[in-house]
Amino acid sequence: MTRGTVDTGDPDRLYTVTGGRSRADDDTFDLVTLVVAECEPTPGMQSEHVRILELCRDPAAVVEISAEMNLPITVVRILLGDLLATGRITARHPRAARSVASLPDSALLKEVLHGLRNL
Repeated sequence: MTRGTVDTGDPDRLYTVTGGRSRADDDTFDLVTLVVAECEPTPGMQSEHVRILELCRDPAAVVEISAEMNLPITVVRILLGDLLATGRITARHPRAARSVASLPDSALLKEVLHGLRNL
């Protein structure tokens, strides 16, 4: 394999893993969505679902799960959708960075600093 190429796995295996699906049903999972397992794996579960639940005992980002499982993001999103639909995981997006507009005004901060120096 040359540097920079990505092994997306055997197409037949990926077809089997996803049950023939090629897309997730919705856009619930982006690369930084944090996933947390809500239960332990149960006997008879698909091995990839088991692995996801094990990886997500602590919050894990979708991109981390994909890297750990060596599966394409698209496949991981499909598998996560299965687990979310059955309540076995929860997903949450990290809080967005606060916008500059929501930060205190610099003039106000200077006044507070001036007041503190005068104490």
